Amino acid sequence: MRHTYDDLVQEADSVSVAGWDFSWLDGRATEERPSWGYARLLARRMAKARAALDIQTGGGEILAGVPTLPPVTVATESWPPNLKLAASRLRPRGAWVVADDESPRLPFIGGVFDLVTSRHPVETWWSEIARVLRPGGCYFSQQVGPWSVFELVDFFLGPSDGSGRDPAKARAAAESAGLEVVDLRSERLRMEFRDVGAVIYFLRKVIWIVPGFSVARYEEKLREMHSLIEAEGPFVAHSSRFLIEARRPSGQIA
Repeated sequence: MRHTYDDLVQEADSVSVAGWDFSWLDGRATEERPSWGYARLLARRMAKARAALDIQTGGGEILAGVPTLPPVTVATESWPPNLKLAASRLRPRGAWVVADDESPRLPFIGGVFDLVTSRHPVETWWSEIARVLRPGGCYFSQQVGPWSVFELVDFFLGPSDGSGRDPAKARAAAESAGLEVVDLRSERLRMEFRDVGAVIYFLRKVIWIVPGFSVARYEEKLREMHSLIEAEGPFVAHSSRFLIEARRPSGQIA
């Protein structure tokens, strides 16, 4: 049984956080899932595509779960530990895994993909996405929305003054890049962290929630979090997600 603060911290601070598999949190944290079912909708679109690109694929977990991949499937990733994981999962499926950096330009010629996807991208490069899409092709993405997990941000950093990503801004950016938004929906979802180790693991993995997070830097707040959970039960937060699908008009010249 995991009881003491020191035991929880030691375990959570030493486990690998490579990739986007959150199964280490099973039994320790929960998060509601969006009602639209991104993986199911992604699988439908992949089954119909001829050439697909998955941007910021992480460890390739989501793409590897797609039953039928297009004849040409490419994934990009910038973080070396994730690249290794993605290659081990995706190359046996016939997909290419390409290393890129954390800024545009995408390393592909224009108009080659009829489907571009990304799940929880750090940044969406709308102009580059529009460039590599074929006329009639679509960008399909689930993204982090405004005020996501702000309860954790406020706890560690103090009251927030920014809402983060905004679906309306995403629509405007897509349209500015010449894309037509055909679907846009958003939801807020309950999260529960049942011990301080779950909080540590989450903040080590999702590094933009509390930038520069480390156990040593936030020891006082982590001890406070541990006492709070011990006294009152799970720490409750709310994630924010939005789904966006944008199409390159068929009449555009590639």
